[in-house]
Amino acid sequence: MPGTHRRPATDGQGAPQRSGDPGALVTVGGVYRFLLTPRWLSSTVLALVAVAVCLWLGSWQLGRFEDRVSAHRDTGAAVAAAGAVAAEPLGGVLTEADPQVSTATVGRNVSATGSFDAGHQLLVPDRVLDGRQGYYVLTPLRTADGRTVAVVRGWAPGAPAAAPAPPAGEVTVTGRLQAGESSGSNGAVAGGLPPGQLGTISRATLLNMLPYDGWYDGWVAADSVPAGLTVVPTVQPQGGDGLSLRAFQNLGYTLEWFVFGGFVVFMWFRLVRREAEAEQDRALGLDPALD
Repeated sequence: MPGTHRRPATDGQGAPQRSGDPGALVTVGGVYRFLLTPRWLSSTVLALVAVAVCLWLGSWQLGRFEDRVSAHRDTGAAVAAAGAVAAEPLGGVLTEADPQVSTATVGRNVSATGSFDAGHQLLVPDRVLDGRQGYYVLTPLRTADGRTVAVVRGWAPGAPAAAPAPPAGEVTVTGRLQAGESSGSNGAVAGGLPPGQLGTISRATLLNMLPYDGWYDGWVAADSVPAGLTVVPTVQPQGGDGLSLRAFQNLGYTLEWFVFGGFVVFMWFRLVRREAEAEQDRALGLDPALD
């Protein structure tokens, strides 16, 4: 099979031509002479800039990952601390000035007094508790001030089925304040569910499904549940009980940028080595020839 190999250049009479000294490749400082040419100087500077950019971006992504880990840890501590505080009226926690559930209020023990709307009770499927698939039982609670709060009265295993009816008359519910969900978080699913089921617990979805305007933000996981249901544990916002997906994306980007930087270094050394071998061949009088 035809190929390419290197053979010595001759002096016209078949004798190898010794036209150079391989030692000429190296300067006094031990640096290849060709690295001091404008082409190689510019290539080296470009490689150094590329490596510096990759290291900077990788370090920045790593910092973002560490920030998210720290925020997750702080949120977990805040949720645990909030659960140890006595219940406060829901209207005093979610005020007109600050109506949204935040990391400062999620997990807070709250209380609300009103009457359950049994006719608009909803089942929330695809919720996992202790490794088992099940569903939440959500019942609207109409408060004395005319507003409505979504109360998750508990969790039941299996496929959504008939749930215990809520108590009639005026009741006072105590539980832990939870942040509203987004599709794909904490088991939340998109639409297309049968009537009487809700995929995502949020103020927006509740406004679309039930005939109430004054919904409180978020929802309340009741501390006291009827027979057949299990208390729903406190769920941290932004990724539930674990880190959010964005945190692991930051970690993945960190590895990518460091790998890119290492690849630039690898390619620079490879090109230098190839150029050095070519220079040495030329110094020995070798040139490529075809069979």
